[in-house]
Amino acid sequence: MTHAAADLLRWLRAAHGPLMFHQSGGCCDGSAPMCYPEGEFRTGGSDVLLAELEVEGVDEPVSFWMSRNQYEVWSHTRLIVDVVEGRGSGFSLEAPEGVRFLIRSRVVGA
Repeated sequence: MTHAAADLLRWLRAAHGPLMFHQSGGCCDGSAPMCYPEGEFRTGGSDVLLAELEVEGVDEPVSFWMSRNQYEVWSHTRLIVDVVEGRGSGFSLEAPEGVRFLIRSRVVGA
């Protein structure tokens, strides 16, 4: 995760409580990581828990889930959570702030 993403997660944690991410394989903003209050997005057998992100200044890890289909496509990459200017989906907690989370990736071994 980038420093900007960690800063935003600290702010969102203070405002909304424990957090989680879900990364779907959908189109448009559905392919961006969505940040929710922990447990607000229901995960199931079609999702994979990729990581428990440790963020300095946040008491608990931020779980990062991905749809199994998307994981199969991205399993050979290193994913980096970042944040950029611009509105993303209205479902993600950062949307009203004029920024959006996004994933940057690098092929493993490259």
